[in-house]
Amino acid sequence: MTAVSSGRKILDFSMNNAVWILLILAIGIMGLFRPSFFSVGILSNILVQATVLGLLAIAISMVILLGDINLSTVGTAGFSALTGVIAMKAGLPVPLAILVIVIMGSLIGLVNGLIVTKLRANALITTLAMNMVLQGALLAITGGSSLSNLPDSFKFVSQGRIAGFPALPLVLIVVFFLFHIIWTRTEFGRDLFAVGGNPRAAYIAGIKVDRVKIGAYVISGLLSGLAGWLLAGYMGAVTSSFGTTYEMQVIAAAVIGGVSLTGGRGSILGVLAGTLLLTVIQVGLAILGIQQTLITLAGGLMIFAAVLIDALRNLYGARRSS
Repeated sequence: MTAVSSGRKILDFSMNNAVWILLILAIGIMGLFRPSFFSVGILSNILVQATVLGLLAIAISMVILLGDINLSTVGTAGFSALTGVIAMKAGLPVPLAILVIVIMGSLIGLVNGLIVTKLRANALITTLAMNMVLQGALLAITGGSSLSNLPDSFKFVSQGRIAGFPALPLVLIVVFFLFHIIWTRTEFGRDLFAVGGNPRAAYIAGIKVDRVKIGAYVISGLLSGLAGWLLAGYMGAVTSSFGTTYEMQVIAAAVIGGVSLTGGRGSILGVLAGTLLLTVIQVGLAILGIQQTLITLAGGLMIFAAVLIDALRNLYGARRSS
């Protein structure tokens, strides 16, 4: 009986912490093949590379927790960054241009939320269409070229250093800490999980379901806009293909991190681990000299693994509760 109980505890621990186990294994394997992987420079570069992906992963997780999906996070990031940069080049001060970026992202999220809640439109189709509109507008406005020569003050957070350490990962840490508190310590966070778990029961319990959903979409847009500013600052430009490499990675990072596609379950620490896992694999493969085509293949396999892990978690959870 003790052996069975111990085995179940190990299995429970493995299922609940699968992404952290995979992250440790990935770091260990990369270090085995390339000991220099453990250098401060490479590890700090991983954190830098993970920041934009991490913000977008939280953005999409806000909506996945509801049992919906937001496929417009990357389009929102690109279009929001474009509006802010255009305003800045027209003479708007840098702080106000950054504010424009964040506000534009929030407004796009608000539109998504209103369409999904008030018109009862399908979230997948709505946000997919929004993403296509935003990316099409980005391409049309830029004409396929880049908006560059951005001022240093605009790029400081993305490219600057504080006490010799890159400033960008500090944003990652602060945002993840803030949303850990929001998800676990606030009424909005509890409502978010309740609506995702059972919207009917949440409504009966007095939770304003539509308001929670709209709030989640607005926050998702705000974070996407923030990610757009940081990515524009890191690249030093807004391009016509801005952020497209992140489109599927954000879903994988969230789902691998334990945010269930059926809604109502997830943790911000899991999202952080999922973000770091994807970044470690991509940076590690590049350091090992693997061809870009194979890195893309690895990214696709990680997305497939995300869906598989989510399915296994749901099956295991159903058996545990039966």
